Amino acid sequence: MKPLIRILAVSYVIGVAPGLKAAILSLRVNDVIQPVVAGYVIKGISQAEREGATAVIIRLNTPGGLDQSMREIISSILTAKVPVISFVGPSGARAASAGFFILLSSDLAVMAPGTNTGAAHPVSITGGRFDEVMSKKVENDAAAYLRSIVAKRGRNSQMAERGVVESKSFTESEALANHLIDGIAKDYEEILLKFDGKEISRFNGEKVILKLKGETFRELQMTLRQKVLTEVLNPNIALVLGLIGLLGLYVEFTSPGVVLPGIIGGVCLFLALVAFNLLPVNFLGIALLATAIVLFIVEAKVASYGVLAALGIVSMILGSLILIDSPLPELRVHLATALGVTLPFAGITIFLLRLVLLSRRAKSVTGAEGMIGAVGLTLSDTFSEGKIQVHGEIWRARSSQPIPVGEKVRVTAIEGLTLIVARI
Repeated sequence: MKPLIRILAVSYVIGVAPGLKAAILSLRVNDVIQPVVAGYVIKGISQAEREGATAVIIRLNTPGGLDQSMREIISSILTAKVPVISFVGPSGARAASAGFFILLSSDLAVMAPGTNTGAAHPVSITGGRFDEVMSKKVENDAAAYLRSIVAKRGRNSQMAERGVVESKSFTESEALANHLIDGIAKDYEEILLKFDGKEISRFNGEKVILKLKGETFRELQMTLRQKVLTEVLNPNIALVLGLIGLLGLYVEFTSPGVVLPGIIGGVCLFLALVAFNLLPVNFLGIALLATAIVLFIVEAKVASYGVLAALGIVSMILGSLILIDSPLPELRVHLATALGVTLPFAGITIFLLRLVLLSRRAKSVTGAEGMIGAVGLTLSDTFSEGKIQVHGEIWRARSSQPIPVGEKVRVTAIEGLTLIVARI
């Protein structure tokens, strides 16, 4: 009896327990297609394969995203050992650009009423089109990639290509009428009812009959790490974290022992660097940001009447706006963010730098340096030697000429423990 229990337990852990029905694993993509989202989808498909799930359903609501991340997701879908269903939903959702490619690459493509897909024309990093020659190359590459997938799925490759070449968008009804998708369903339950028993062709040519009736859905949530990184990969947040990190480290370096600003600055800067490592960064943007910081430093040292500060502000705003190489507004720094972080950062940086410079230029008020120039009062006749009171202390003093008692004198030098003074 015990060996049988062990066998059943092990089978349950690996997801192939006898008599147990494997659930449909649900993945939710409600963001820009970027490396973290790609990792989440790929991990979900791999987990469904290990557990012997009936199918994987990817719920799409995305404006598009990065080409490399999109191709990684599509590669995982095409080689998956379980059927992959893409569902654009709920109503009001979209699968634009990279989402269009993912939708058409799936074994089963479904859209909810009131959704749209398409608009997959490649664009340059500035949001516009490429020059004529480069545009043609990029269009042909993207169109050929999509045709190679759509043709094997038995979908309308000509209409799919129009989504790339002409940036055409399709409502759910238009997509169905043009044989781009397999059906329309308002939710998961309707998908089960409509497509149970449907025969689909896998990308490798294998014919599979979907057995969806009675299956349950189990959603795979993003891990805490993935959720944090997804938020950090928002360029606006990454930029703010980076600038906070720089200010925190600056405060720690100029005021050793404070600790907290250094810890916060270090964490923020680390998260920003992780984000910029995953995002397509424009090095010209980095150069402009670095130039802005240099101009702020020079402004604090030189009386330029605000000219250098103004140039630094312009440089930082421009650098922020072109920092990320992406045509998608969701993957670029917004103008409001650039203005909102640049002005306070410039003001705080210049103010802190000037405080440091002033403190270094100020005359010391302690030690030997603090005594030079101090005013004292003679307590005895002073020439070769006498007594004076300075800073409430009594010192031995010597002068180059006789000074009577009760006269005010100024300290001009120090020799050991004797002050050299002169009459005021």
